Amino acid sequence: MRTVISRGSVRGGLLAAALVGSVFLGATGCGEDGDKDGVPKDYKVVAGTQLCGGRAVTADAAEALKVITGSSRFEASSKEYTVARAAADLAAGPPSSTTYNDACRVFTPADTPHFELRITWRLAGGAPTDGPVDPKFTVLKMGEEALAAADKAYVRFACRSPRFHDPSEEAHIDIGVERRGMPQPPEGEGDVEELKDAYATVAHSFSLAMAKELRCEKNGGLPAKPVLDPA
Repeated sequence: MRTVISRGSVRGGLLAAALVGSVFLGATGCGEDGDKDGVPKDYKVVAGTQLCGGRAVTADAAEALKVITGSSRFEASSKEYTVARAAADLAAGPPSSTTYNDACRVFTPADTPHFELRITWRLAGGAPTDGPVDPKFTVLKMGEEALAAADKAYVRFACRSPRFHDPSEEAHIDIGVERRGMPQPPEGEGDVEELKDAYATVAHSFSLAMAKELRCEKNGGLPAKPVLDPA
């Protein structure tokens, strides 16, 4: 199984440039690959629906990203951050893994307040159990299990796919969306229930895109639209 390594945001690169006098993130110098501020010439700012290869974020999920981050524009994803690449890595992996692998990173533009989301996948060992759930999570009825909090959400779905080594084998796939940098929103920042719905919407969007890319039977049992009412 190959773990996709995250690139840092351009913002991080600019900070490094200021500290050590060199340009980060592959810019080789002013007038060459970057401008005088150290921003690579190919740096782009895009809408949410263009992130992660352009098929992972629905219009509803893009609106949810705006609720989460306060922005409707984002740094363009690197070429390796696509749902197709994540699905290929997943299909090539062993039957189970407890390691979360990067599927995509979402950054607000470099000239705005920093915000980072990490979208991950992993192959779980089986269906979820009926054990207790952390009270900060709301349980939703999507896939095998869906949990939403004010700073993260997870969806697990079952998948049989012709892309797997054994097409008859049922894989259990976890997709996570988590805020990075701060463990939880500062007090008073956003409505908790609205944030839970937003995180769940983004997690559903990427989960459904992954299920379609893997050609899971019946899209892994996932609904066409996110289900946000508590289970």
